[in-house]
Amino acid sequence: MSSAWFVLGLSTAWILLGLRVLIGATRRRGEPAGSPEDLPGVSVLKPLAGADPELEANLESFFLQDHPRFELLFGVEDESDPAIAVVERVRARHPTVRARVIIHGGLRAQNPKISNLSGIIGEAAHDLVLVSDSNIRAPTDYVRSMAALSVTAGPRFGLATNLFVGSGERSLGAALEAVQLNGFVAAGVALSFRVGDPGVVGKSMLFRKSVLEELGGLASLADVMAEDYVLGKMFHHAGYRVVLSPLVLENISSRMAVSASVERQLRWSMLRIRLNPWAFALEPLTSPLAMLPLAYALSGAIAPAGWAVLWVVAMILIRDVGGWIRLRGYSRLYLPLLLAPLRELLALSIWVVTPFVKNLAWRGHRVRLGAGTRAFKAREAELVDPRQSMVGVMNGQRANPGQRT
Repeated sequence: MSSAWFVLGLSTAWILLGLRVLIGATRRRGEPAGSPEDLPGVSVLKPLAGADPELEANLESFFLQDHPRFELLFGVEDESDPAIAVVERVRARHPTVRARVIIHGGLRAQNPKISNLSGIIGEAAHDLVLVSDSNIRAPTDYVRSMAALSVTAGPRFGLATNLFVGSGERSLGAALEAVQLNGFVAAGVALSFRVGDPGVVGKSMLFRKSVLEELGGLASLADVMAEDYVLGKMFHHAGYRVVLSPLVLENISSRMAVSASVERQLRWSMLRIRLNPWAFALEPLTSPLAMLPLAYALSGAIAPAGWAVLWVVAMILIRDVGGWIRLRGYSRLYLPLLLAPLRELLALSIWVVTPFVKNLAWRGHRVRLGAGTRAFKAREAELVDPRQSMVGVMNGQRANPGQRT
């Protein structure tokens, strides 16, 4: 009985600590004294593939940056990519901003993001580079604050990343994505930095390309699907500081289908189990819904069974609603109130399914995922077998290989 109370107490403490750490991690502090002109220049690398509905507004937020020395490098691997036209429209409205579109052949890596980045990082004019995904919408001080962070972090600065607030939702799938990002993901990333095992999120990564080359360069990540996490480990184990910026960025998901949201969450779950199987096995401890049977079994000793339900509701409110308020304020607060239980149920379903999924689909690529998230070309038989695909495991259908998640 005492061990059961310990497990429930551990689950409660983890959720409470998650919100507490999230609040501390997003508290803005002062930037270094001096003129912004004294800050290092930054090359912003934007790997693009296709034109999402919000791409133009997302990209324009980067043309509005107030850092005095920065450049924008947009990488595409196909000269017919519709993203090029979007970039050109925005660039025409901001002719004074230094920006280029780089069409290249890439590294032809199993990881399509690394393939794209490899074709543009060599063109960067500055040693300090900032990798940012296409679905990120940034405040005007994003680049400047990241450059300042590289200074305040000291001479052993290695890499900086950010937390993200899910926003822009116009569909059920996008709303579920926002609840996931603002609760479970935000608390988990913030806690990882507190416990000394920094979980770098690839949507925003600042580092020096000269140091990256010393550590093996992008080529060393060509066939690694969790390139962000592994990149953070490369810097961390080499003795460099890996830090979390207090600046929160918007992750725009407007019209994501529920199936696409499930596909993305399953992909992330597949990466987590291969990076740290023991931590993955303990993930249900962070789920109030998974802990409900245990809370119910223990409630008879101290209170009516309704106590267990109240505990679950309280934990979901603290993590999902509390995280939402911290990152987004009270805007559309009804979404986490209504959708948190559904998101929790989907997350548990995905957790159960994950060990049985072998192949990963991302941006039209299908690979077999091995230990450490190293990717291998999927066998032909598996490409047509719905039982081996991610969505197929969830609903018996083959995933659309062209779907971007």
